[in-house]
Amino acid sequence: MEDEEENHDGVRAYFPLSFGKQSKSQTPLEAIHNTTLRSQTPNPNPKHTDDLVIGPPLPPLPPPPAADDEDDDEPLVGPPPPPRVGAEVVSSLAVDPTGSRVLSGSYDYTIRMYDFQGMKRDLSSFRQLEPSEGHQVRAISWSPTAGFFLCVTGSAQAKIYDRDGLTIGEFVKGDMYIRDLKNTKGHITGLTCGEWHPNKKETILTSSEDGSLRIWDVNDFTSQKQVIKPKLARPGRVAVTTCTWQREGKSIAGGIGDGSIQIWNIKAGWGSRPDIHLQSAHSDDITALKFSNDGRHLISRSFDCTLKVWDLRQMKQPLKVFEDLPNNYAQTNIAFSPEEDLILTGTSVERDSAVGGLLCFYDREKLELVSRVGISPTRSVVQCAWHPKLNQVFATVGDKHQGGTHILYDPTMSERGALVCVARAPRTKSVDDFEPELPMTGPGCGGRTGTSSGSLLTQYLLKKGGMLKETWMDEDPREAILKHAEAAEKDPKFIAPAYAETQPQTVFADSDSEEEK
Repeated sequence: MEDEEENHDGVRAYFPLSFGKQSKSQTPLEAIHNTTLRSQTPNPNPKHTDDLVIGPPLPPLPPPPAADDEDDDEPLVGPPPPPRVGAEVVSSLAVDPTGSRVLSGSYDYTIRMYDFQGMKRDLSSFRQLEPSEGHQVRAISWSPTAGFFLCVTGSAQAKIYDRDGLTIGEFVKGDMYIRDLKNTKGHITGLTCGEWHPNKKETILTSSEDGSLRIWDVNDFTSQKQVIKPKLARPGRVAVTTCTWQREGKSIAGGIGDGSIQIWNIKAGWGSRPDIHLQSAHSDDITALKFSNDGRHLISRSFDCTLKVWDLRQMKQPLKVFEDLPNNYAQTNIAFSPEEDLILTGTSVERDSAVGGLLCFYDREKLELVSRVGISPTRSVVQCAWHPKLNQVFATVGDKHQGGTHILYDPTMSERGALVCVARAPRTKSVDDFEPELPMTGPGCGGRTGTSSGSLLTQYLLKKGGMLKETWMDEDPREAILKHAEAAEKDPKFIAPAYAETQPQTVFADSDSEEEK
């Protein structure tokens, strides 16, 4: 009986336990979030002992990549970062007001477009653009309606694209031989920054290395609306390194290459004379300016490794200067939290330094450091943004070899955005995705048998049986031509008939060489 039971169990093992379509096992969403949960790092500021949540949780520091690793595929938080957004540093970032699409530009001259609704867990872009061949992407800005975006590159002409990446127009370039910049129709040298008007969908602002700021109307790409020439200590041209709008569009701020900050109030009859002029605001080029929404503060970031907070009511001295913030990129920006109680900025990686790229958070009211978040151990943090609707922090990183974008989110506090695609696994390739190779024509190569006028099977069998031989590869080409010499002499068809009357007897040239005689 025991032997029969063992045989019965052995046979039963070969039969399925159930029939019909089986559901695939899925990883719980909570488990996916737990795999990317960052460990808590010690608070760099001992004064802050409260459990203050800085938006998303802190991402873990990834291990340094191998020497032959060219892709920035190490996930930091939530979904992994887009697989290699650029071959170099990601210099610009823009998230549309609805939070559904993300644009990133790089020093590799390309813009990549991402759609959270259509992305899988691998976060691959759905479109890649090259606005201006050979020019770095320096700034991207969405329109207030999120239907278009502005692209600023190292060329003298800004471009407008629609939401799907189709070119709408390109602004005109000015005449470089006209010395007075107010008489040119556009910028004459490379652009440095650009931003769409916060409220008007037809107005944009650009700054350039030619030393001017220009206001444009997107309905007319042939000429600008206003030319602004900053005030300089001595005549000449000094580059305008950055520019920005005030929230309501009533003021414009520009960072000048001489370290000064100039602000113009847009009013009737206004011109190039600034309403506020801060000389020597920074000791080096200014990389970013940012107005607070309440109109009280202006934040500036510079190559001099500082971040300064200015009171717009009293601009003689900064309210606070935050130092020891390395900055090696001209696009290093500033961002606010949704409630504007925190100020964000990134830091660059210095040579022979063990500190990686950091994202620093500062309290706007107390004017003190709140936290430093490690983003990448080997790459600099350039652009950052905290989207108010998504409650997610975006940070772009890179160096001269690799670049990427990281998304920091909280599974319970964030909405949509990365949460939409974090649990959406990439589509696996099926048999229908692979197309068969077309049959070869002519002689075979690479281990494949070529085709002929007959069928492939017939040709193969004739070759194997010795009935079909290809002798042209073993034949002497000179002998193959000379075997037709006798027939060509008896019945000439081409050259000989042309000389039949004028030169019936062929006359050859006499050789002067003694060796040929």
